[in-house]
Amino acid sequence: MITKKELLECAKANFTKFGSKRITLDELAKTLGISKKTIYVHFKNKETLVNKSVTSLINDYKLDINEIVKNNLNDDILTIILIYKRGFEYLRYFKPSFIFGLKKYYPKAHTTFYNFRYELAFTIIYNLLKNAKEKGQILPNVNLKLVTELYFLNVGTIAFSSDNLFNIYDSDTILKHLIVYNLKGITVKEYANSYYN
Repeated sequence: MITKKELLECAKANFTKFGSKRITLDELAKTLGISKKTIYVHFKNKETLVNKSVTSLINDYKLDINEIVKNNLNDDILTIILIYKRGFEYLRYFKPSFIFGLKKYYPKAHTTFYNFRYELAFTIIYNLLKNAKEKGQILPNVNLKLVTELYFLNVGTIAFSSDNLFNIYDSDTILKHLIVYNLKGITVKEYANSYYN
């Protein structure tokens, strides 16, 4: 019999690839070679499965973030770049309808996703920017809250705007244009010149 973890991993892969609304529990069961009733043994309904999938995706990324922060304690700007580089590796395989469909069809999962985006931007990234500014790496007149809101809160939304940028450009190009160049614009000249060349 399939385990709950195996079911969740398959659901995550299919929801992100095809969109959570589009993939039915029947299709998921067929993919796994199980009956739909087996899914209900582990999850009350599709909404619960979507919620758990989103939570699991976020937890996977949080583990990566913690590892990145731990391995780059002395370079806050590099840490920010690496956090988004890893995030883009996740997003590259997401169908935009997965994220946009959460708001319309799965409000609890959408709230979980939004809360994580907010926490990432205004807790993790903001604190890294604050540390960099205290070290003299960021220009003194930069409003970090505004920068965080402008450049970091809605990165995923921008990447998935009318055209999925991940279908048009490679992840490194998107990373440079959405993250690196914006960071270069707020860092002191000496730091920017040594780091971004």
